[in-house]
Amino acid sequence: MQHVIVKLSEGRSEHQKQDLADRITETLQTVLGVEANAISIAVQDVSPALWYDAVYRPEIEEKKGYLYKKPGYCPR
Repeated sequence: MQHVIVKLSEGRSEHQKQDLADRITETLQTVLGVEANAISIAVQDVSPALWYDAVYRPEIEEKKGYLYKKPGYCPR
């Protein structure tokens, strides 16, 4: 079972979020060899004003060891 959480700065359409979820599903199936019914994906919108406290600090700064793709920006 795989569960992916994607946190985006708000403003994407439902169509864009669904397309993203579909493509992530396809990639997991191809790379990991899992069935689509073993995948769940959540997409969370985050206000840019809250990004540092809600995402950057707890999910990026404090969990650097888990990152496979590091950001090229610093929000402060």
